Formats: sequence, C-alpha cells, structure tokens
Amino acid sequence: MPSIGETAQQTGLSVDTLRYYEKIGLMPRIARDNGGRRRYEARDLGRLRFIQRAQRCNFSLSEIRQLLEFRSCRDAARPEVARLTEEKLQDIQCRMVDLERLQQELGQLLGLCHGSDRGCPIIDNLDTPD
Repeated sequence: MPSIGETAQQTGLSVDTLRYYEKIGLMPRIARDNGGRRRYEARDLGRLRFIQRAQRCNFSLSEIRQLLEFRSCRDAARPEVARLTEEKLQDIQCRMVDLERLQQELGQLLGLCHGSDRGCPIIDNLDTPD
C-alpha cells in the first residue's frame, strides 16, 4: 500500500491536499501502519481519481461530496446527478458567453492600441467610468 508521499506522486496531488481531503471528510480516514503513517488502498486511489475527474469537470468540493454520496446508489441518484450536471453545464455556458464578450472587448482595445500613436487607449478605456 502506497504512503502519502507515493500517493501524492501517483496522483499529482500535494501531500497537504491529501491531508485536507481527509480532514474535511472528502476522503474517509486513511488506514495507518504501526508507525501511524497513512497507507492508501486501491479504493482510496480510485476515490482520489474520481475527485480529480470531477474537479476537471469544474465541480466544487461541496458538489463532489454530493457526487461521492450518490456514487453508492447510482440508480436512485441518477436524476439528482443529472440535475447537478445540468446546472454545471449551464454555468459553463454562461461563462463562455462572458469570455467571448471579453475576448471581443480586449481585441477591440488592442486594435485601438495598434491604431494609435499617442497615449494608451487601453488605459484610457479602463480609466473611463461605466
């Protein structure tokens, strides 16, 4: 069974993160050897991979806690998991619209900058009250 350091290396998570996940209950209490050192079992590593994949899908730790609870009763939890995922998708779609708007605005400001030979249109624009 890998130690906390080996688990950190395998998962790309820091030792502090692994301890934090256990402290907040995202991970169950990890088995200890006779010296009190954490030893991660295969199911712990699977749970950590689940957490990492959920984070890449932009779920918060609170949402991941819910998903972990749903994990044990997949069929019954399916509608709730779908609802949570739909909310996440809608949030991402809204952020994409905001990012597209920001991209256009920054492109316009950069165009003004390249087209001007004095002052700084970008600073001037940022300095202008809404």
